[in-house]
Amino acid sequence: MEQFASRLPHQLSGGQRQRVVIARALASDPQVIIADEPVSMLDVSLRAGVLALLDSLRETWGVSMLYITHDLLSARLVTDQIMVLNHGTVVEEGPTATVLQNPRDDYTIRLLDAIPQPGTRGPALIPNGTTHE
Repeated sequence: MEQFASRLPHQLSGGQRQRVVIARALASDPQVIIADEPVSMLDVSLRAGVLALLDSLRETWGVSMLYITHDLLSARLVTDQIMVLNHGTVVEEGPTATVLQNPRDDYTIRLLDAIPQPGTRGPALIPNGTTHE
């Protein structure tokens, strides 16, 4: 920790800066953390670590988290419940796995279909391993 105390923000990597932000949020011993696109500016190699950290904090600290994102795959990793909004209106909500595996609303379906599938040109892969057409 001492090695980072004297560093300025521009001297830290994106992942280190994100961890500092998370540490600052936890310093006040909150009951709720609002995480607005917490991994959107990180490269893929850092995202998994920050998402694992958020999930671990949720589990070990018992902190509730409002996780705001357009990235349904990252939401799947750190949420138990999901709410999909379209132009400020709730179009779908429920347990994350249920909503993502069986989307009912057209907007949710389009969000899932927009998830890139490396090496394929077919339909998007829904997180349970099934495809959505």
